[in-house]
Amino acid sequence: MFDQVNCTSAPPNIASDAGIAGAGVLLSFTITSLIALLLSATLILQSPPKPSTIVRKLLNGYSDQQIMTGIGIQAVGLAKAASIAPYHFFLVWLLSLLSAATHNAALLALAGDFRRDWVLRWVRQALMGVNLVLSCVYGVFVLRSKIGGLPATMPVACAWQRTSASGPAADVGGAYVATILTIAGNVAVFALATWYLHSRAVGQGFFRLVQVVGLGLMAVSAVGAAIRAFLLSQAFGTPDVAIRDEGEKEWSFGQVLGLLLLVLPLVSAVEIYRGEIAVVTDGEEGERLVGGDREMQKRTVRRSFQPAPFFVKR
Repeated sequence: MFDQVNCTSAPPNIASDAGIAGAGVLLSFTITSLIALLLSATLILQSPPKPSTIVRKLLNGYSDQQIMTGIGIQAVGLAKAASIAPYHFFLVWLLSLLSAATHNAALLALAGDFRRDWVLRWVRQALMGVNLVLSCVYGVFVLRSKIGGLPATMPVACAWQRTSASGPAADVGGAYVATILTIAGNVAVFALATWYLHSRAVGQGFFRLVQVVGLGLMAVSAVGAAIRAFLLSQAFGTPDVAIRDEGEKEWSFGQVLGLLLLVLPLVSAVEIYRGEIAVVTDGEEGERLVGGDREMQKRTVRRSFQPAPFFVKR
């Protein structure tokens, strides 16, 4: 895949890539993470625990969105490894670490829901596994680019074909330690999350300790990754490479779309609050759940239509 990459001469600068490091992308990842962490803390820290269907559904939606976008942006980064610079590649890795930490925090709060359904549990396990593999691959790429002294403006794929004449980067020792610790931490967290997800019985005191400590660690990890990404990005900080344009600061449909997707779980929450409505065809009878007075009421309807309360004559 990397045979056609030009690794002989480094260009003076790189092009921006708003699809990876744009302002909307960074904000959508960060806002989703913040909301999910707050919802996770609400469920974990409330004492005594209370049934919170809407909060759980909201958290599940944001958690799914976070891990899927994390996997998606990593897949895009690997597909473009022959053209994107280490700067963008590293930003993708930071966003993937942010999404993984957020998902793990949500898992601490929602594991009981997944344990009750083996399909949901193993789907979650598969997504966690894919995310771990991609994250480890990114870590190896980042480390290899540091060891080879890859110029900042060359495609990251050149890390496997070229060794700089000046030798490894000056901070290669720190890169070794940081990258290896990050990969080892990801593997350890994955193993603990797998145990936590599939554990059939956990002592109540120990169970709560794992939740509280795990939530704190995931929150610190997510905040650290978000801060590092913002400080390094062109949109909000100072990049460590020359970029020939300022496309990552501009707002386009793709940037706004990422933020608009944050509304989807809220729409689902409203639907849950108003009640699930069974689908019936015209002329058929069926049961319909109608929200009102904070209690669900069942009514049998035929060709029914529920008017808005402010249009009903009293």
